[in-house]
Amino acid sequence: MTIDVKIGEAGFRPASRISSIGVSEILQIGARAAAMKRQGKPVIVLGAGEPDFETPDHVKQAAWNAMQRGETKYTALDGTPALKEAIRTKFQRENDVCFDVSEITVATGAKQILFNAMMATIDAGDEVIIPTPYWTSYSDIVQICEGKPVLVPCDAESGFRLTAEKLEAAITPRTRWLLLNSPSNPSGAAYSADDYRPLLDVLLRHPHLWLMVDDMYEHIVYDDFRFVTPLQLEPRLRERTLTINGVSKAYAMTGWRIGYAGGPKPLIRAMAVVQSQATSCPSSISQAAAVAALNGPQDFLAERTEGFRRRRDLVVSGLNAIDGLDCRTPEGAFYTFSGCGGILGRTTKAGRTITTDSEFCTYLLEEANVAVVPGSAFGLSPFFRISYASAEQDLKEALERIAAACRRLG
Repeated sequence: MTIDVKIGEAGFRPASRISSIGVSEILQIGARAAAMKRQGKPVIVLGAGEPDFETPDHVKQAAWNAMQRGETKYTALDGTPALKEAIRTKFQRENDVCFDVSEITVATGAKQILFNAMMATIDAGDEVIIPTPYWTSYSDIVQICEGKPVLVPCDAESGFRLTAEKLEAAITPRTRWLLLNSPSNPSGAAYSADDYRPLLDVLLRHPHLWLMVDDMYEHIVYDDFRFVTPLQLEPRLRERTLTINGVSKAYAMTGWRIGYAGGPKPLIRAMAVVQSQATSCPSSISQAAAVAALNGPQDFLAERTEGFRRRRDLVVSGLNAIDGLDCRTPEGAFYTFSGCGGILGRTTKAGRTITTDSEFCTYLLEEANVAVVPGSAFGLSPFFRISYASAEQDLKEALERIAAACRRLG
């Protein structure tokens, strides 16, 4: 049977699984800021979620050496033996968690790890508990997999952290996963051992509930905060926990696209099935670079984190000096998540009343040429996120512009 369709007559119909999902607001803001820059406007973009440091030279050299050796072919589906061994060693060395190489998977970024895990485990209607504010991709991936994101608001008073009481209240017979991120994008909040313990006790009481933990910002923590991952505290959850990490943030390797995870062997095998029909193996050259990152010198991490800490303190103090803004000091990552409720209700010189955090961020972009991201993009208002992975001079200039723009509001 032949179907005769004239060009232009049949409209495009997206699959229902993505009908309610749009392009990330972060990317939209970045695109608009880039367009303004092309028009000659002096826009400072504080939305990027990537370090402004360079990938370490020894990592670049490892990639070059791999190319010279001819390592430019397909690799094993979910990670080379060398990289899996480096990841296994990393987990044992830094987290006191022992995985077999068969319990480790490597993908094209941590986002693909998340996607593989959700696609491999979620049936239509299964629920995933996600504390807000949250990285925007979390809920979208759940929806694409036909699951139901259960968003649990966590306010500044709780340190943007989930409590045991809120977790208990969110659990139903359909709950499949709890997804935690520490330190957090967008808030920079992190869970200490004492913060995790009540949550882990809840998980122990609900054996049908699995834990997915995103440790991507593990090495970017400040002051006296001590990073810990849940399996260090509660080995009894080993058979239902997926621990996700990667080289993007700590080693400034966002473009290399390597994420990894350790978890129960049946889950890792199921995730490999998904990956086999999506991307197959990650880049062979990127994997060689990741081996060098994980096995090589680690001393530069502390120096870079200290640089981020100085910027954090600069931004937090600068924001808190502005009437109408209230910024909590984050424990990690390279973001501030500042409240802007004191700005709402004020009016611009053009007579427009600012009623939402999105409108406030639009005002800053138009009035101050500073691009930041509204809290609504991360599931919690009225807040806005600043990425301080930028030059200190740019941060100082942006803070001055934000302060001046706020003063001009009626």
